Amino acid sequence: MKTALSLFVAFFAFVTVSFAQNGVAAFSKETHDFGKIEQGKPVTYVFAFKNTGTEPVVITDAQASCGCTKPTWSKEPVAPGQTGQISATFNAAGMGPFTKTVTVTSNAKTSMVYLTLKGEVVSKEAAEAAAQAGNGAKKKGTK
Repeated sequence: MKTALSLFVAFFAFVTVSFAQNGVAAFSKETHDFGKIEQGKPVTYVFAFKNTGTEPVVITDAQASCGCTKPTWSKEPVAPGQTGQISATFNAAGMGPFTKTVTVTSNAKTSMVYLTLKGEVVSKEAAEAAAQAGNGAKKKGTK
């Protein structure tokens, strides 16, 4: 009986190691803050990742938390050392702060990753004022 149990444990360990996922999708950034954005103007951010593993990474799905966000992604396998991307477009229809997620499913070692978009949808005037304030701050720091 002990021999049978030992063989089963050895077989299970072998199968587990055989199916180990050796692709690694290392995202440079998993959250993006748009800041203040104008109502009615869709905004897009591209999340880049590098496969730091030893096997190709295949993104099988990317699901947004609501219909106001649309993800697109690299459909081809991403070879080790290569980069892939997931683009997320948020339709800024409703006013106010927002936090939206895109759930990415792949064959990578971490098979599910959550990417986040956040910011605040404001009127055109408020967005222009925020952009002017941002440009003024940048000009002060440059020579």
